[in-house]
Amino acid sequence: MTNRFYPSFANIGSASSWFEIYAAFSTFMMIFRTAINDLIPLKLRNFILSKLQEFFSGYRPSNEVSLQIDQIWDGNTNNLFYAAKEYLPTKISNTYKSLKVGKISDHDNLLLAFDGKQQVLDEFEGIKIKWMLIQKPYNDNHGFQSPNPVRKIGDLGYGYPKASRKAKESTENGFVLSFDEKHRDKIMEKYIPHVLSTYEAIKAGNRTLKIHSMQDGHWQHSDFNHPASFDSLALDPDLKKSIIDDIDRFLGRKKFYKKVGKPWKRGYLLYGPPGTGKSSLIAAIAKYLKFDVYDLDLSLVYCNSQLTTLMRGTSNRSIIVVEDIDCNKEVLNRSKAQAYEGAYPGFGQADTKTFTMSGLLNCMDGLWSSFGDERIFIFTTNHKDKVDSALLRPGRMDKHIHLSFLETKAFKILASNYLDIEEQHQSLIQQVEELLEKVDVTPAVVAEHLLRNEDAKDALEGLVEFLHEISIEENEE
Repeated sequence: MTNRFYPSFANIGSASSWFEIYAAFSTFMMIFRTAINDLIPLKLRNFILSKLQEFFSGYRPSNEVSLQIDQIWDGNTNNLFYAAKEYLPTKISNTYKSLKVGKISDHDNLLLAFDGKQQVLDEFEGIKIKWMLIQKPYNDNHGFQSPNPVRKIGDLGYGYPKASRKAKESTENGFVLSFDEKHRDKIMEKYIPHVLSTYEAIKAGNRTLKIHSMQDGHWQHSDFNHPASFDSLALDPDLKKSIIDDIDRFLGRKKFYKKVGKPWKRGYLLYGPPGTGKSSLIAAIAKYLKFDVYDLDLSLVYCNSQLTTLMRGTSNRSIIVVEDIDCNKEVLNRSKAQAYEGAYPGFGQADTKTFTMSGLLNCMDGLWSSFGDERIFIFTTNHKDKVDSALLRPGRMDKHIHLSFLETKAFKILASNYLDIEEQHQSLIQQVEELLEKVDVTPAVVAEHLLRNEDAKDALEGLVEFLHEISIEENEE
């Protein structure tokens, strides 16, 4: 007699027979799973599952090469691990069905991360590359304990680990990337540098800019949140383009500067009447480059040795600003030497009397100019003719940028930033442009008048009246 749980194979082709087989198999699996849960301890079950996972995840074709990137390398942070951690989320595509999403204070946009249920696939110059995140037991004294750890897919997120958290956790993360063996050289020589360079670009884009000022002979910093940008800057479009092109050219010429034996730096002189946007242009350059700003107040520098110390305290990829250089002539006269010596005993009597123009020039293009890479010096002045000619030559101030009175092209940008301009306002705008051809007025003055009224028509009419008054006064003079 045929057992009711195991139907005869005589009628195997019928639908009812297939259903009986499926029901019997399902019943068997339920009984088998119950027996395993009752008879095999939890720890033993987890051990068996981990070994199975290790076996299957460790399998790879004979021609596949795997590189392991540990989070800790010989007790130190492995920068390549964090580069991969930031790089891989950029590979998210619509093919990924299970993702994590979040928002943190340091980022303006939503962040996406893999939840670890899929391999991360990448392609570079036609090479197929697979990434996998692993977790391994961590030993505080010697790093990772096991050379053949249990592999576990984890989360791909953002950020560096905190030292306090590391002591509490028993595991550390790592990455394994796999590829065809024939591409080994290209992976090592091109792909990994590509991951590192992408990481640097991401990090620069996400970082909060800082502005550093001098206090008690040292740099103090705070967040730099100036709203100016090249998009909002009321500047002649051709001049704006020439500045951006010059900056981009400078950034891409690291090898050239090394080849010709020059420090990788560039100097800009911004000159023109007050209110023409020199400070706003500095802010726009900083935001465009994602460079920190160091506000060097020469009136607080009392000796050459202090200046070199301050310069050594600046970082790579930074902008060093000296505003109103024509007003800092008094710094060459060390009449405050005794007062400084009393306030800062660490500097001797001889040092306090030796802040010179040559000391400043030496930090710009002399021996001390090689203290860092990718630096930009920006000097500002209202009176270019009053600036020492030694500061103006190429190598110190490489590009001179004249910021003049407001012109018609720049006014259109300014008006669109402040007002909602519509077609019915074109007559008033034309009147303003005609008046700007006759009178000299700075962008700051015009912006202040545009702020006086929220209604575009009223604001433009008030500006036209103001410019008429200036035109009459200039004619009378």
